[in-house]
Amino acid sequence: MESVDTLLHARWVVPVEPDQTIWEHHSVAINQGRIHAIGPQREIRDRYQSNTEIELSEHVVIPGLVNAHTHAAMTLLRSYADGLPLMEWLTQHIWPAEQRWVNDEFVHDGSQHAIAEMLRGGTTCFNDMYFFPEVTARVASSAGIRASVGLILIDFPSAYGSGIDEYLEKGLALHDQYRNDRLVRTAFAPHTPYTVSDAPLERVRVLADELEIPVHIHVHETAEEVSNSVNEHGMRPLERLQKLGMVGPSLVSVHMTQLSDREIEQHAQANAHVVHCPESNLKLASGFCPVQRLLEAGVNVALGTDGPANNDDLDMLGEMRSAALLAKAVAQDASAVPASTALRMATLNGARALGFDREIGSLEAGKAADLVAVRLDAIETQPLYNPVSQLVYSANRDGVTDVWVAGRHLLRERQLTTLDEEAIVVQSRHWAEKLKVRESSDAPT
Repeated sequence: MESVDTLLHARWVVPVEPDQTIWEHHSVAINQGRIHAIGPQREIRDRYQSNTEIELSEHVVIPGLVNAHTHAAMTLLRSYADGLPLMEWLTQHIWPAEQRWVNDEFVHDGSQHAIAEMLRGGTTCFNDMYFFPEVTARVASSAGIRASVGLILIDFPSAYGSGIDEYLEKGLALHDQYRNDRLVRTAFAPHTPYTVSDAPLERVRVLADELEIPVHIHVHETAEEVSNSVNEHGMRPLERLQKLGMVGPSLVSVHMTQLSDREIEQHAQANAHVVHCPESNLKLASGFCPVQRLLEAGVNVALGTDGPANNDDLDMLGEMRSAALLAKAVAQDASAVPASTALRMATLNGARALGFDREIGSLEAGKAADLVAVRLDAIETQPLYNPVSQLVYSANRDGVTDVWVAGRHLLRERQLTTLDEEAIVVQSRHWAEKLKVRESSDAPT
């Protein structure tokens, strides 16, 4: 018998690729951080032996979830300002709070909290956009989660940088530091077309082509953004990005709620990607991404939570459910975005958008062992006819019992193995008290 590091014996294995495939009573053999083999339990038990065998008799094993857009450190601003449209929320509440509080300590503590939450919800890879990205990268590496860390770019100065030149200088240094890392990669992260001018965007395009990394940007998030662009530039934001040569296979466009048929077709022809953030869009009343039309056009659509400040959670299982339900309402078609498609958007499509699809996103021999086990025997998920449907429409993140990244067991029976959950909660409460005290002192008397 061949020895491997870990054997997982599951009730169901859903590999995502091939599409709509569900294997019952299958096992996964993991060795040296990779999926060594997948097969019927009897066959795997006869062929392999391991000192670590885990029985998952009531679980579905799926690829690790990929949160394709978030601002991890903003966990410390969860529910900081509610019930406001995007620009009022940003300019009157979030940006002032960030100017006052954001530093490397804030980003460390907020990222650590976010990573703990994501792991407990089955997310094994996240695509981040925030200040002090080197801190987020360091926290992610220490925790053992996979990450695409954004090389932030914005026209105005911040605590992180004095302007475009310093942002790019720091970003390129961070890229060099992690260029050969097995877990952490980088992507350019210009904030939005309305906060980054043409010249810096052109520099990003050239550098992204040279370094072969993605460009991750908010675009067409609201109708106001589009109308302001028309007034200021005489064109819609996507047309402006097109003229700058940025709409191509490296572009990861986040939100995309305001789209014409022509813009959808252009995105498809350019092999550009879209990240749909349904719950954030709903909370901020930003609009509805036409997901089914994008998919039918051949656009790769991934899923993201956005930041916890404007979603309030980092729950990718919840995001799948919201995406599937919202797509049906927007398309007025009950067959739009079935459960298997929602799962694919949260796994393989996200990996593809970030350039990770050769490593993760599906359960295949040779790929990295990024896996999640979700228990489906609770009263909320019974009776069970289709585990993928139950996963998307009935399960919640409390059912996530175990998580592996590159074969490393980061969540074991709901317990984090690389992060101290109690200490993280204490430090986050400390930040909340500081922000509350300052907010109270600033209030008019």
